[in-house]
Amino acid sequence: MKKIILYINILLLWSAAVYAQTSKITGTVTDPETNEPVPGATIVIKGKLTGTMSDAQGNFELTTGVKPPFTLSISSIGYENQEVQVSSEEKIAIKLLPKSELMNEVVFSASRVEENILQSPVSIEKLDLKAVRETPSISFYDGLQNLKGVEMVTSGLTYKQINTRGFNSTGNARFLQLVDGVDNQTPGLNFAVGNLFGSSDLDLESVELIPGSASALYGPVAFNGVLMMRTKDPFLYQGISAQVKTGVNHIKEEYADPHALYDFSLRYAKAFNNRFAFKINASYFSGLDWYATNYTDVDPQTSPEQRGANNPSRNALNIYGDEVVRTINGIGRVSRTGYEEKELMDYDVNSLKLNASLHYRIHDNMEVLYQYNIGRGKASYTGSNRFSLNNFVLQQHRLELRGKQYFLRAYSVIENSHDSYNARALGQQINRTWVRDLNGNIVSPDQADAMWFTRYTAAFNGNVNGVTAGNHGAARTFADEGRYIPGSAAFETEKERLVNIDGLNGAGVFSNSKFYHAEGQYDFSSLIKIFEVQVGGNFRRYDMFTNGTLFDDKDQEITINEGGAFVQVSKKLLNDNLKLTVSNRYDKNQNFKGRMTPRASVVATVAKSHNFRTSFQTGFRNPTPVDQYIKLNAGPITILGGVPDNSTGMNVYENSFTSASVSAFGAAFGAAVASGTPPQEAVMQHKDKLVKSNVAYIKPERIKTFEIGYKSLIGEKVLIDANYYYSSYTDFILNTVVIRPQSDVMGGDGTVNPAAAQDILNSNAHAFQLYTNASDKVSAQGATLGITYMLPKGYTVAANGTWASFDIKDANPNNVPAFNTPKYRTTVTVGNSEVFKNIGFNLAWRWQHSFDWYGSFNEMRPGRIKAYSLVDAQVSYKVPSLKSIVKVGANNLFNYHIYQAYGSPTIGGIYYVSVTFDELFHP
Repeated sequence: MKKIILYINILLLWSAAVYAQTSKITGTVTDPETNEPVPGATIVIKGKLTGTMSDAQGNFELTTGVKPPFTLSISSIGYENQEVQVSSEEKIAIKLLPKSELMNEVVFSASRVEENILQSPVSIEKLDLKAVRETPSISFYDGLQNLKGVEMVTSGLTYKQINTRGFNSTGNARFLQLVDGVDNQTPGLNFAVGNLFGSSDLDLESVELIPGSASALYGPVAFNGVLMMRTKDPFLYQGISAQVKTGVNHIKEEYADPHALYDFSLRYAKAFNNRFAFKINASYFSGLDWYATNYTDVDPQTSPEQRGANNPSRNALNIYGDEVVRTINGIGRVSRTGYEEKELMDYDVNSLKLNASLHYRIHDNMEVLYQYNIGRGKASYTGSNRFSLNNFVLQQHRLELRGKQYFLRAYSVIENSHDSYNARALGQQINRTWVRDLNGNIVSPDQADAMWFTRYTAAFNGNVNGVTAGNHGAARTFADEGRYIPGSAAFETEKERLVNIDGLNGAGVFSNSKFYHAEGQYDFSSLIKIFEVQVGGNFRRYDMFTNGTLFDDKDQEITINEGGAFVQVSKKLLNDNLKLTVSNRYDKNQNFKGRMTPRASVVATVAKSHNFRTSFQTGFRNPTPVDQYIKLNAGPITILGGVPDNSTGMNVYENSFTSASVSAFGAAFGAAVASGTPPQEAVMQHKDKLVKSNVAYIKPERIKTFEIGYKSLIGEKVLIDANYYYSSYTDFILNTVVIRPQSDVMGGDGTVNPAAAQDILNSNAHAFQLYTNASDKVSAQGATLGITYMLPKGYTVAANGTWASFDIKDANPNNVPAFNTPKYRTTVTVGNSEVFKNIGFNLAWRWQHSFDWYGSFNEMRPGRIKAYSLVDAQVSYKVPSLKSIVKVGANNLFNYHIYQAYGSPTIGGIYYVSVTFDELFHP
């Protein structure tokens, strides 16, 4: 420790000595055509971190420890990038030339180094600061669905999930979401909860999105793509910024009246002598969530023509508790009476995001920063059930040392699920608290379901005075006597009690899990002149804690270590018109074999404006901690994660039968006994129908992708972007059920042990749902085409279309995740930031084809998502004297009510007004 303190003191003294010899560069930035100042231009010393921004009058002041001569790089939205040689401390007059908004966009995420977006080796999309400000959607995150190839699924107002290139879901563990390089996933869920804990619009600088696998550079989570969000640097974006949004939703809805929503954001940043800076951010959103009110009867054992409100075994999609069903002799299948989701969920959702960061420049090419983020939110999430993430808290600590060629970053992500709960379990558990026996006494929860069906049977068979026999409605009314009425004091009391009980006896969801991550990267290109070389690596440790409710972690730790490293080499040839890039990454998780994920690409530029690219990419996805270590005894079945040490001593993988063979044996035995065969003889006749299971331990999923693309900027007016990809997938993670008898499954003679067969008949066996992989291979292909046209007088028209196709080949559909992607999607946007002086607008129209949605919420049975088209629109008015923008807009302007996932809520229109004050009191 003493040595560390000594080194820090030496470093601070050295940095102080460096800054004691400072240069001060001042100047102005103007538009040569209008001679007006250019505010917000970025001025950076080339090859260094040191930089500043021009103020409202176009003036800037840059203090640096670098002595002239050096080069300044100046950039601003709507102007060409410019470099200026500085030879002395004299005042500099810089005139930026206007440019097409389509030119020279710089991206980082495609290659992990800055490059022109036209020459990116893979498909990439970007929203810059101007696009963020002018999005017609209520937030930048909603606006992402206007990008090519992006799919968005809404589980609620505060939780929206994005995906690219198929295998879409409401909880996407195949897609990496980064905010300033920090993985934004929650450790327990293992995916990012939309932007519930991300950046506010006010602090966001840019968004880059890579559709498709990016594991070669970003590791296992980037199986389907990467979303990289960058927030504003406090050295460059200073002053006070504030934003107020208010709006209304639930217009013309059956179950809810119009309701206000609010969104407040505040940002303050300050820099001192270009050496120390800080920023603080606060944002708060609240509103009434969308309602899930699809009451379609989805009971799988009732023929479609007999389903509906009068079906005794009705299982309505968004009613919970009616999944409990029995077949009663002489009556048929009957389900319990459930509760509607809107009676169980808390739809008053909100999101509070707070963060602060401290930045210290040790010298002009070395900066150290610390950032703390904390978010608390309430969101509705559709998974295997409908969940309320209630007062869910996510904290992040980030420490980073960076220069122009390198960075070292360490961060931790910590969650607390607090009052989160499972709405389906809540409905079922409330149903077990009020059931009376035939004498009118309330029975215990473990007897409640059986007693309810006993009451139903007695009433239907005419054994209850005053109840008409043979009447399903009358029998249900009698069985429901004493049922808690939604909204009553008794109902609310039981609801609150059960939400606070974790595990199988309640509805609460408990997780205090966390993960720690460290990574670094160095760009050797300035040292190795013949190639561009980047090297990087990372280490991550998951530390899971569910207090025994999900993992076997009440008395032991569940930790997972994984890490990886990559190297990327690029070479430009033919006067920089041909760029070859190869990269390779090695990853190792403690539970799986190490693996390589190579990537190779070629980008060729023809006639300066035509850029052709082709690439081959590989990727993989590690099983999530839940896939690896879940150990949940759910009564008749235990759900068991698929790594070897999770089942040590349980004798499941070694000694079990397949579920299908147990069913076949049971049916054959029953038929034989019914025909007069003695039971023991029937066992010996049919025991060989039992098949010993051969389930492999879980391993990562894999993908290979070939892609070609073309980008061209024609006459600085038309941008064309097209690509085609073909991907093949193997080792998809799935669940399979096995039955473990008490006896050995195989006898000494190599045949099925009769004692094990007898165990099956005597219920001396237990079922296990195991996580493993499918051997099936499938493929997907798709293409996107985007055209952007700069019209006269500042108008921009853009259109893009996406085609996606899935080929299941000979695979078993039960072994493959659902593709859940429309075959066709298209978007058209029209905008002008200044139709009249200080008045602009933006409009986006989206359409997508109908398709079947498969998800665990409906037990992988299909639900139709109808084709729909939506319009987002906004009109803005700038008030330059107040550095403010007033915006009036709408999401889903025409208020069409649509589903984006089966079982999730219907989405209607949002109409809003926002006022933004940007960088007031900028120094």
